[in-house]
Amino acid sequence: MGGRKKHDPSSRSGGASSGDSGGSPGGGGGGSRAKGRVLTQEGESVPGKVRRRKGKMVPYISSDEDDAVELTNLVEGEDKEAADDKKKHRKEGDGLYEERSTSSSDDDQGLSLIQRGVCDEDTEPDKETSLAILMQVMLPFLVAGLGMVGAGLVLDLVQHWDVFRVVSELFIMVPALLGLKGNLEMTLASRLSTHANLGHLDKREECVSMIIGNLALIQCQAIVVGFLASVAAVVMGWIPEGAFDIIHALLLCASALVTASFASFILGVIMVGVILLSRKCSINPDNVATPIAASLGDLTTLGLLAWIASLLYEAKDNDHWLSPLVVVGYIMSLPLWIWLASRNKHTKEVLYSGWTPVICAMMISSLGGLILDFAVSSYKGIAVFQPVINGVGGNLVAVQASRISTALHSAAPLGKLPKYVASFCINPCSAFCARAGHPRTARVLLLLVVPGHLVFMYTISYLKAGHTSLTPIFVVTYLLAAFLQVSILLYVAHIMVHWMWKASIDPDNSAIPYLTALGDLLGTGLLAMAFHLLYVVGDRDADVGD
Repeated sequence: MGGRKKHDPSSRSGGASSGDSGGSPGGGGGGSRAKGRVLTQEGESVPGKVRRRKGKMVPYISSDEDDAVELTNLVEGEDKEAADDKKKHRKEGDGLYEERSTSSSDDDQGLSLIQRGVCDEDTEPDKETSLAILMQVMLPFLVAGLGMVGAGLVLDLVQHWDVFRVVSELFIMVPALLGLKGNLEMTLASRLSTHANLGHLDKREECVSMIIGNLALIQCQAIVVGFLASVAAVVMGWIPEGAFDIIHALLLCASALVTASFASFILGVIMVGVILLSRKCSINPDNVATPIAASLGDLTTLGLLAWIASLLYEAKDNDHWLSPLVVVGYIMSLPLWIWLASRNKHTKEVLYSGWTPVICAMMISSLGGLILDFAVSSYKGIAVFQPVINGVGGNLVAVQASRISTALHSAAPLGKLPKYVASFCINPCSAFCARAGHPRTARVLLLLVVPGHLVFMYTISYLKAGHTSLTPIFVVTYLLAAFLQVSILLYVAHIMVHWMWKASIDPDNSAIPYLTALGDLLGTGLLAMAFHLLYVVGDRDADVGD
């Protein structure tokens, strides 16, 4: 036989079968090797041997008889339910399934199903119900929100510390450093969640290599982003004032480097544990990893920043060498982390190509920090709500971006949109009102905005924290700003992730930094507008405006 014949299960029989196209011989007896009759190229029926194995039907010239053909066939007893099961698992992308190649032509085309798509390109993935998505997202979302409330309480407290009053540029760094959870930890969570859903973390050696490489990578990125965030804060603080203080600049730089490094390592280890545990508990990591990163990220980062900045501020008179030593030490350690990340096959590409979104996101967040710096001087009550509104927006959009990215990884090769995506640029109605797929997830996430913020606002009020009274007009204005922020972010996420995929940019590495940074800018800007509007319309009790 010159090529393969596709086996037809309906034509199986004890002997040879033939048809107009030559047919395929069925299985013989029950042994691993049975006598049968096969067709030669001339059409003659001759005795031969038939071996039945799982796999494709592959022509093979037996060494016993030159004119005999051995066929590897599917086991006749394989029942239909098992086959359906395999098909279902493949569609869910629950692991790598590679086709067996046995000829040179197959080797040329032997792409794994992750490259060719383990989902049907014609149909948008729709394997989770709205209730399942809601139940998986809601608990991590509430836990994340309470972490953001904690971060807001910390910011509301430390804004009165001497170091924040004297070195006000620290406020400019706050969104940029809090944004590290979007630039680094959420990106790490999205990247590992995709690998977990595709089965890449099931092998111990592969899993350990991936974890070590990613932890080294985020240390490298944290040091660079922390340094650049401090430089941006110094420049943005220097331009309006026209004065430069080298002691303050070194304090900002050292505080940013230590905070970014420690926070990224702690949160990176936690993210790895959460994703591995989610995998073992059959929970989609896309739904829980990014909210948990958000819950711990803001509180951990802000607490570290305030504590380290305060220590360095107190030591600046007696131990003035401490801040420069910290800066030099971290800069000298950078080549070590670059070397570790560059030697790892899982992070080498991201190390060279993943800087643009991280640095651009840091600059966008710093603009939000500039708004916060001006707003805090006029409206003290804004500080407690800034981490909450920014955190909720970044949290929800990161879930959506991670889910869309995983679906694209499972449905089509990078650079080619699945057939169910007619265009990446769609109108807002299609992005939120379609009956299934990602628009349905967007609706579920939008449903969490209002009740979630009500819980967080009244938690702050119950703890008697902040400088803001929860009047009805304040609640309505704040909720409108929060709902508008999340709506814009979810719409932008749908367009951005699909556009990046079409442009052969992996959204797992690039989308979330941009989206969380945009969330910081939108959240801080809309919150400042809300407070100003309240002041204009007369809701200016002693807590809000004066």
